[in-house]
Amino acid sequence: MTGDVTLLAAFLVGLLGSTHCLGMCGGIVSALTFGLRADLRRSPWALGPYLLAYNAGRIGSYVIAGVIAGAVGAGAFGVLPSTTARWAVKLVTGGFMIALGLYLAGWWPGLQILEKWGGVLWRRMEPFGRRLLPVDHPLKALAFGLVWGWLPCGMVYAMLAWALASGSAAQGATLMFAFGLGTLPMLLTIGATAEWLKDFVRYPRVRQGAGLIVLLFGLYTIFAPGGHAGNSADPVGLAPSAAEHAGHP
Repeated sequence: MTGDVTLLAAFLVGLLGSTHCLGMCGGIVSALTFGLRADLRRSPWALGPYLLAYNAGRIGSYVIAGVIAGAVGAGAFGVLPSTTARWAVKLVTGGFMIALGLYLAGWWPGLQILEKWGGVLWRRMEPFGRRLLPVDHPLKALAFGLVWGWLPCGMVYAMLAWALASGSAAQGATLMFAFGLGTLPMLLTIGATAEWLKDFVRYPRVRQGAGLIVLLFGLYTIFAPGGHAGNSADPVGLAPSAAEHAGHP
């Protein structure tokens, strides 16, 4: 089972990385919000169900992707000897966290390559989202969120690499759920404080600080002593988990 510390780390990555979310997903939320009737936009109680539904659908798509990644990873790492699997997991997880940190800070755009590949899937998904417009009911907002979650995003792909190394479909799903919850506070604040937040996250030091924290987390993931999943000595808690599914030399 994914450890509590691992889930907290995934949540924090989502929270820190949501400085990136505000630029892409925040624009989508704002556009869809302004597409609603004026009376709905003016009332937080009326607008709330739409925002919650959008984001519930988005996080739901992350969970589905986490199930797939976790299942694929369990099979792939499961054929490796336990020691090899442990190091492979640490390198995959830590390496993508380092790449994500550099990406968030604006120091290296390498994850944009994955976004271009993800665009192939998005071109197939986008027509389904267009059919849901205009979004005039919370259920349509939920369905739109399920499509929206497949929008190409380097941050999500980095987290899916973590889910790939999590050891099982269930752990991959739980990890992506925790990550999605981390992105929620920033995207739910789209509205009255949206302009203030956009101005805040545009400061290079804000994004660089968030990226640096994620980068250091990736380095710690690779070089920290291994432990059992969820052990405080191993904040990622993934290497042993995947290794348990691997064969022995």
